[in-house]
Order: sequence, then C-alpha cells, then structure tokens
Amino acid sequence: MTDLQRMLDDAHNIVFLTGAGVSTPSGIPDYRSKSGLYSQNSNPEYLLSKACLKREPSVFYNFVTKQMYYPSAKPNAIHKKIAAASHVYHVKVITQNVDGLHLSAGTDDVLEFHGNLYHVYCQKCAKRVSYRSYLDNMIHQKCGGILRPDIVLYGESISSKLLQRAIDILEKADLIVICGTSLRVYPFAGLIQYRSSKAKIVAINRERIVLPNNGEMILEDAEQVFVNLKFSE
Repeated sequence: MTDLQRMLDDAHNIVFLTGAGVSTPSGIPDYRSKSGLYSQNSNPEYLLSKACLKREPSVFYNFVTKQMYYPSAKPNAIHKKIAAASHVYHVKVITQNVDGLHLSAGTDDVLEFHGNLYHVYCQKCAKRVSYRSYLDNMIHQKCGGILRPDIVLYGESISSKLLQRAIDILEKADLIVICGTSLRVYPFAGLIQYRSSKAKIVAINRERIVLPNNGEMILEDAEQVFVNLKFSE
C-alpha cells in the first residue's frame, strides 16, 4: 500500500488541488516550463489578458485558438484515478486547468477555478455557442458580437461566489492532495491558508514545492503514483 493510498483510505473529506502538470501526460503543454506555453511567446500574459481581448481581439483570438485548444486530448491516468476516487470517497476537485478533462474523466464534483475553454459565450448578447463555432470564427453570426471562452483572464478577478465556494471546500477538508501545480499563482495558491489546522497536506511532484510546515512531499512522477492507486466501488 502506498503512502497516498493510505492517506486516501483514512480521510473523510478529500480535496485535490490540481494544475497544468496533471494534463501534460494528455499532451497539453503546461505554462511555465522550458517547453511550456509561455516559453513560446514574448508577452504571454498580455496575449491572455482582458486588455488584449478588448484592444486587439484578433490577436487574442489567434493566440487562444492556436495555442490553447486541444479538443482531441483525453483524460490520463491521473484524471481517471481521481474520478475513480470520487466514486469511492468524499472527494472534491479544485483545478486551475481550463481543459475540462476532470469532467471528461467523470469526477463527481469539480470546481474549475479559472473556467473552461470549451464554454464559449458572446460578449454582446451573452448567448452561449459551441467551441467549434468559436474555432471557426470569433464573431457571433447571430448578433455580430465578439465571442470569448469563459475563462479568467489576466486583469480579471475570480468571482466572489466561486472564491467563497473554494474556501468552504478547503475548510472542510481533512486531506488536501496537491498535484501538477507549483502553487505560485494567486488566489489559487492562497486557498490552502483556509484549511483546517487538522488537515493533512500532501503534494506529488518531481520537484519540491513550498508547502506549509505539516505538508508532505512525494517526489515522484505523478502519473505513476496515480496508476498504482486501487479503488473498489
């Protein structure tokens, strides 16, 4: 039995905090690694900002549609095992990812902290359209408005309702499992400050990240760690 398996079996309220590293085995690049999305662009935070969308919508559209959409990507072992855990234990997922793969894997309760690329709406009439329509054209054919994905851009705030829901989830957790994130991006990284003092924290990563004093690191490949987990429904 692995350390993580034992922690999951002993916990009553489990929260997975996940980031881009969870989806890299599915072929989706992360953001800040040497080969990540941001390394390929001179000003990525502007290209993915509210300001860029407003001032240069075609520049924003070109960046997002050409660099961020991977509609053929499938859930990997991490997504699948978290989904399996959610059918056995009391599990909630709070993810930075906007790729929708936790939902595709069948996880019961997912809070997409930064939104979902595949939820697209018109800024003029607020109607939702399919992401396929967006990939074809950034203009809403029915009203002429500019379409956008329902994700949180640089220069935008997390809604107070969503932030409060995340805080409520963390306050009730007795085990917090961190995977695929360096916990450097706020306010996501600050969520663990709302944990119960009794909550256990474990992070799975190839490189050590900064954790609270009671945090435990599993310095291994996350996908392999999750492959070895076993659940019986």
